Amino acid sequence: MVLSHGVSGSDESVHSTFASRYVRTSLPRFRMLEQSIPKEAAYQIINDELMLDGNPRLNLASFVTTWMEPECDKLIQASVNKNYVDMDEYPVTTELQNRCVNMIAHLFNAPLGDSETAVGVGTVGSSEAIMLAGLAFKRRWQNKMKTAGKPCDKPNIVTGANVQVCWEKFARYFEVELKEVKLSDGYYIMDPAKAVNLVDENTICVAAILGSTLNGEFEDVKLLNDLLTEKNAKTGWDTPIHVDAASGGFIAPFLYPELEWDFRLPLVKSINVSGHKYGLVYAGIGWCIWRSKEDLPDELIFHINYLGADQPTFTLNFSKGSSQVIAQYYQLIRLGFEGYKNIMENCHENAMVLKQGLEKTGRFNIVSKDNGVPLVAFSLKDSSRHNEFEISDFLRRFGWIVPAYTMPPDAQHVTVLRVVIREDFSRTLAERLVLDIEKVMHELDGLPARVANGDDAAAASASEREMSKQREVISLWKRAVQAKKTNGVC
Repeated sequence: MVLSHGVSGSDESVHSTFASRYVRTSLPRFRMLEQSIPKEAAYQIINDELMLDGNPRLNLASFVTTWMEPECDKLIQASVNKNYVDMDEYPVTTELQNRCVNMIAHLFNAPLGDSETAVGVGTVGSSEAIMLAGLAFKRRWQNKMKTAGKPCDKPNIVTGANVQVCWEKFARYFEVELKEVKLSDGYYIMDPAKAVNLVDENTICVAAILGSTLNGEFEDVKLLNDLLTEKNAKTGWDTPIHVDAASGGFIAPFLYPELEWDFRLPLVKSINVSGHKYGLVYAGIGWCIWRSKEDLPDELIFHINYLGADQPTFTLNFSKGSSQVIAQYYQLIRLGFEGYKNIMENCHENAMVLKQGLEKTGRFNIVSKDNGVPLVAFSLKDSSRHNEFEISDFLRRFGWIVPAYTMPPDAQHVTVLRVVIREDFSRTLAERLVLDIEKVMHELDGLPARVANGDDAAAASASEREMSKQREVISLWKRAVQAKKTNGVC
């Protein structure tokens, strides 16, 4: 005789997830549930909400890597439970970070002997790396001023108005005055001559950007070094340079090896670079490299022993995952110089395909440069009827995420769209994007203008006038929001 047991009506483990009570009611958003729910239901609920996110591969706003090889994905998953700060427990991971630091330092032409170890650290991203570099400059300057018996309570740093928002954070968080070189129409990077004019005895460093967030252009670090050397000789100061190579640090050595921007220039004392941008690693990993041990004050380095051994540390974060450090090492040995060079060349070629396609439409001015970070920044030749924010909105219908933003002072009247070309953005996608932009422009041409004027206003129907008013309100609101977020584009 076969014995069978009925299933309790309260046992929902055998029920379809979408037939269970867990998806029939809204989950609380501000308080924890009183009772647990099955893992299958929790997974499905979260997974369904995440479907409403944009597709990372079509997010052309971001410089951050969105694709890696499956073999590296496996390494990341296998090390996701390792806390990097436990150096004594995970000595191999620590060794891999040190190898990365030395490889990157040599890539940036650090003046190292055959057996000399580079000075640097892995960070969560370039923001942390910039904070650490800025703190080193500030402490070094304070020590110098104290030795000379001079006040050291009013440090400043000189940058262009095109810097990423993390520089503003550093200045505000660590009480350093930020002296910005304003931009001008058609010149959207820091002018080295104007920057040097702003330098005074309280300047802890001048920050140059190798790959502006706004249009990808490289600032002239060589000219800045030469002009600052002259000023230092006349004044007796020793104002140094930091290079923010978050985007361009893994591009210039492979595409423009003759370009002097790194430690070949004597005033460049530290460089940051984002491993999760063109270092080709998922977010978040960054690197800060110093020219020599003398450029990193000893008092900023902490020594801890409660994790098993004496461990020097200079980071803002304590605990962090090991996965991205391991992934960076994978990319460096997997691709080598040849592999990185091929990928950067391909990105540059696809940027040129997109640029040429946009130029053929006859509707856009190209704001970016051919040499620099592989991106295309462009603006409308005629924005009297429709603007760049509308193009950005309409492209979302095709799945594309293309940001529109205004330039910083004194070029805030210029609005641009920007497409970042990453490793996983193929030529086919570049051609497809041009076609979709043409479709958007055709659709906008058939819509009423943002602001009706002249004879058009007199001839417009009441409904068209109302639509124009609504569109103008939306446009003004977006401009106000974007003006506050100008330097936050990443």
